[in-house]
Amino acid sequence: MTEDLRWEITPEGVGRLTLNRPRTGNALTADQRERIIDLLGEASGDLRVRAILLTATGDRHFCTGADLGAPAAADRPGPEGAPERPAGSIARTIAGGAQRLIAAVQDCDKPVIAAVNGTAAGIGVHLALACDLVLAADSAKFVEVFVRRGLVVDGGGAYLLTRLVGPQRAKELVFFGDSVSAADARDMGLVNRVVPAAELPEVAGQWAERLARGPTVALGLGKRLINRALDGDRATSFAEEAMAVEINMSGDDGQEGVRAFVERREPTFRGW
Repeated sequence: MTEDLRWEITPEGVGRLTLNRPRTGNALTADQRERIIDLLGEASGDLRVRAILLTATGDRHFCTGADLGAPAAADRPGPEGAPERPAGSIARTIAGGAQRLIAAVQDCDKPVIAAVNGTAAGIGVHLALACDLVLAADSAKFVEVFVRRGLVVDGGGAYLLTRLVGPQRAKELVFFGDSVSAADARDMGLVNRVVPAAELPEVAGQWAERLARGPTVALGLGKRLINRALDGDRATSFAEEAMAVEINMSGDDGQEGVRAFVERREPTFRGW
């Protein structure tokens, strides 16, 4: 990894992904975004990785959004007389960029924890909320900054917020763009737990290691079922649940859990 994005796999099976551009508020460049997408995809199939912890360097900013000052990939030149920005180009940019990032977090087969160490704004909010569990320092803030710039919320924000807090509260957050404290975010249901800033790394590490000791396949299948639960009807949800149980019980961890129960001992899960 380059210095602006750190990735390591601990002996406990935790993939630690750290945004490391504190001087720019850990704003996300297009290159960082693509590398995160690739890393999450690779982690899904990497047996060494059993949980992922996403955080950032410093104590002021988790991620302040997309880095609009970073150079963007050059577009292919069009034919003579073609408009500089043809119809559909912005939609393609959003679909191929911010939306792919959020989908990569939600589609990763391993549980992902966000440790929000400071301000999360714009796509930084959605990056945190796409994670399966969200821990926040008591000094953290969440800002749906889009409306302040005259922009429509993007990067999966409407999808995530509506499912987490309901449509009325989601509209309040998106319409006003007010800064929301960590405590208020917890009370709304955006955050699982708020801890003193000095304790965030330790608590986040404990949560990640606990997940890494768990039945990895079962956790991944459970994640998929929960993420899809609001998108389909009951029959589809039940059918997917039954298939997930079938898949899980075909693996070693599922069988180990049953053996341990019968033998009245703690299970030892290996991640497959």
